[in-house]
Amino acid sequence: MVKVPHVVRIAPSILSADFTRLGEQVREAEAAGADWIHVDVMDGRFVPNITMGPLVVKAVRRVTRLPLDVHLMIVEPERHLQAFADAGADHISVHGEISPNLHRTLQTIGELGCRVGVAINPHTPVSSISEVVHLLDVILVMTVNPGFGGQTFLPETLPKIRQLRTMAENSGRNIDIAVDGGIYAETAPSAVSAGANVLVAGSAIFSEQHSVQEGIDALRRSLGN
Repeated sequence: MVKVPHVVRIAPSILSADFTRLGEQVREAEAAGADWIHVDVMDGRFVPNITMGPLVVKAVRRVTRLPLDVHLMIVEPERHLQAFADAGADHISVHGEISPNLHRTLQTIGELGCRVGVAINPHTPVSSISEVVHLLDVILVMTVNPGFGGQTFLPETLPKIRQLRTMAENSGRNIDIAVDGGIYAETAPSAVSAGANVLVAGSAIFSEQHSVQEGIDALRRSLGN
């Protein structure tokens, strides 16, 4: 049986925030008890959309003391690692699917002083990262196909989360297992029961239907917190 993590972190994704008041919303998330701020970087090539870059990370860095968790959904991520580290990223995750020299890229992230992360898509097997797990601090499991916010959680990713939790524990390293996509109060408990200890959530937190505080509180209540 997979051991359920005792401490679950919540990482609001600013992809769903109101960018006309981004600084205010990040501050609201911090005040509401968020643990990380998640930044989805898309280039229109690896995924269909184009979102934000180092300048947004730099701006968010000025308004929060929380760790900035930067998820690079871009081709040739190795070309941009320095820029995101300089902008204030605390964690940088790259996709194994797009990094031909993944080992070297991960080493570079660590050398830049950031926590090292790998993101894997729903179709990507756990075995694809087995040779680099000794370098990792974060494994980001995409529980939807990347590129858009507001998608529906894919329950077929739950076995992968379980496998990754086991892999992390067997590595002897303190690796965070994060889940990203379709995370709401209805789906968070299943992800955590499978072994996730970081919930990346966008529209569940940033919404016109409720406050940021109410969104974070709902997620925590769903976990019995």
